Amino acid sequence: MSNQSVASFDITYLQILDEDGNVDESLEPDLSDDELLELYTLMKRARRLDEKAIALQRRGEIGTYAPAIGQEAAQVGSAYALRDEDWMVTSFREQPAYLTRGTPMHKLLLYAAGMEESGKIEDSNDLPPSIPVGSQALHAAGIGWAQAIKNDAGASLVYFGDGATSQGDTYEAMNFAGVFDAHTVFLCQNNQYAISVPRNHQTRAETLAQKAVAAGIDGMQVDGNDILAVYTATKEALEDARNGDPHLIEALTYRMSMHTTSDDPKVYRDEAEEAEWKEKDPIDRFETYLKDKDILDDETITEIENDIEDELVEQIQLLKEKEEDVDPETMFEHTYAEMPQELRDQLERFREDR
Repeated sequence: MSNQSVASFDITYLQILDEDGNVDESLEPDLSDDELLELYTLMKRARRLDEKAIALQRRGEIGTYAPAIGQEAAQVGSAYALRDEDWMVTSFREQPAYLTRGTPMHKLLLYAAGMEESGKIEDSNDLPPSIPVGSQALHAAGIGWAQAIKNDAGASLVYFGDGATSQGDTYEAMNFAGVFDAHTVFLCQNNQYAISVPRNHQTRAETLAQKAVAAGIDGMQVDGNDILAVYTATKEALEDARNGDPHLIEALTYRMSMHTTSDDPKVYRDEAEEAEWKEKDPIDRFETYLKDKDILDDETITEIENDIEDELVEQIQLLKEKEEDVDPETMFEHTYAEMPQELRDQLERFREDR
């Protein structure tokens, strides 16, 4: 008989830029002034797109929309660490990540308007959004495994929320990735709520990062509202993943808006909590940091904001033009190999009402 410890683990936490915009200079990533300004602009573009999309949805111009307001640093910082040959696998809230990878605004809005054509993969290694919670982790594990088999120089990065860690798909994907040395990085955006279910109703685990332990892969926690920390953590994790060492990163952040435009967060959280997280706004703290480094001033901010507004006008006009090019009858064509009578009847009624 014996009673001995056979395994132990630690979860590290990374923060480079604190809530007041103060930086740990020893941990600052090697980014040029232009790159830092680009990161700021990407976050501002993402937030303004989400704000505009909510307004469009309220006017009935697009369908249900899942804003990422408050999560810009977690997405822009991580996507910025990707190389062109890497694959990005997303859920339904990754507008900032798509913008970082070069997807134009109108394509994201077109998808929200119900046009699946905008999800087509063109000139990028970015999968379309995945609506089922957690299933995209399996796709990323498969891509990462293929990269390992082919001895590919790329990696795959998959996004999911804290709610996905309550799904078996996510555990199976991490376990699979660990067994087969997949080139996969799992990025959990812990925004504190799975729709209306708070994180403490999902697990007794002290961190979500420790979910990696059972899969035998590395897990760490990062301040998800600190774009420098997210970029650094993701860049290092991707480098390890390219060598067959998959990672799980838990980015601690907050969904400052609704889960989707059909949700009312006031039903399940209070104003005091929202105000507390507002003080941790990722854009505000990065703006303070850039001003302190004399990279950004009020005049430049105004120029960036004006450019974004001009872009939005152009992109919304493109959205309307693209919508006119889409034949709505195609939504009947791709559900079944052979269209059943019930669907044919619906198609006929649709044609009569047009």
